[in-house]
Amino acid sequence: MAFSPFKFLQEVRSETAKVTWPTRRETMITTIMVFIMVAVSSIFFFVADQIIRVLITYLLGIQA
Repeated sequence: MAFSPFKFLQEVRSETAKVTWPTRRETMITTIMVFIMVAVSSIFFFVADQIIRVLITYLLGIQA
């Protein structure tokens, strides 16, 4: 089977043309949503970690 770099580049170009690229606005909204979800997740895991720490400290009778 012969490999043709020219044919490969043509196929890559035709496939790239089929891609629906997001607009600048869509990209910004998605980025902001990711940052919001990271912040919410961070707060949730911090609170959960503190509750677990208090419960384990209480169960083991450790005085901090």
